[in-house]
Amino acid sequence: MDFQMFGEKMIRFILNPIEQDARINILEGSVRSGKTVGMIPKWLNYIKNGPKGLLVITGVSKETIYDNVLQDLFNTVGAANYKYNAQTGLIKIYGRKIKVIGAKDEGSEKYLRGKTLAGAYCDELSLMPEKFFKQLLNRLSVKGAKLYATTNPDHPYHFLYTEYITDEAKLKNGMVKVYHFELDDNPSLDEEYKTFIRSAYTGFWYMRMIEGLWVVAQGAIYDMWDKVLNTFVDEDLPLGFKSLARRYVSIDVGTQNATVYLDCWDDGDTVWILNEYYYDGRAEGKQKENSEYADELEMFIGDDYPIAIIVDPSAASFKTTIRNRGFRPKDADNEVLEGIRMMSTMIAKRKLRVHRTNCPNFLKEVSSYVWDEKATLRGVEQPVKHSDHCMDAARYFIKTIIKPRRLES
Repeated sequence: MDFQMFGEKMIRFILNPIEQDARINILEGSVRSGKTVGMIPKWLNYIKNGPKGLLVITGVSKETIYDNVLQDLFNTVGAANYKYNAQTGLIKIYGRKIKVIGAKDEGSEKYLRGKTLAGAYCDELSLMPEKFFKQLLNRLSVKGAKLYATTNPDHPYHFLYTEYITDEAKLKNGMVKVYHFELDDNPSLDEEYKTFIRSAYTGFWYMRMIEGLWVVAQGAIYDMWDKVLNTFVDEDLPLGFKSLARRYVSIDVGTQNATVYLDCWDDGDTVWILNEYYYDGRAEGKQKENSEYADELEMFIGDDYPIAIIVDPSAASFKTTIRNRGFRPKDADNEVLEGIRMMSTMIAKRKLRVHRTNCPNFLKEVSSYVWDEKATLRGVEQPVKHSDHCMDAARYFIKTIIKPRRLES
């Protein structure tokens, strides 16, 4: 890997002797501030010179760990110096064994049981379940074992912030060093790019992702929505649009609540939502059977078959019904907060546009979609569950189909 210039703050971290590092070392702050890239030489030094024994690399999933960490790690050491079994998650590098473990939920801590660890690297630490993280700390029992982690900020009630990052927590803990990074700490970014990435976030997302602050989500979720720049009419579509774009249908299925189909077209740069189907059985006073919804899905799709039909993963009976009609449903990625963040970026960059007359329910929901303030006080970030069915369907599409790295371009 061809490393770019490191900033002074990162150089001090990299060059600090590992025996002088804390038991827990956390790099936190804004996106694109160089945290992950700077961690690679530090971690390689630990692999070569840290205490002997099994090491682990953890993150949300093996896939995200590969995208965020392993690709650059492997490019750095070269193909001749490592072996990686993606199925078992075992890496052999410089004579050391490293286990890759996904930590998607509290139950993932079972993969740590019985292990004696000499070190750990945690990617996207704030997304890691508390039970898993504390089990991981328990397993770092080899003398001199240390944990290195990168994270973007979350809400200020998050266990990671309250127990390990605040000044009070660091004094109480005594085993933690926290390094805060912002965009200007990464000298490899030019001013044009920094201006561009700053423009991709607004509101509390800007405070978290650009300023690197641990702040509460409150108010309108998509406050960056613009009723002109994020909408379109037929005349705005690029010439030959349908021959160039890829079509998807994204579905949020309701029983007592509304059922929504969104007709999503992706031209590789912008997602265009051309049409919506919206039926609220409660409001209409009549619920529909799955077979009726399947009939109307066929009418909605017409003759131009989509690449994928993305469906709420909990809608098992509906998926069976449409599968029997010859459709091949794809389970949506229902990671709510990351989906909202990705959708916010698409909206802010004006890369998500919705038909101004064909999608009235979407346009109504997007302006009234708000954070649940009562849940926030309990340390839980979630939207108010009311009139959110178009928002859910759009989020399913963005989180399932759009690659995170595309949002950086």
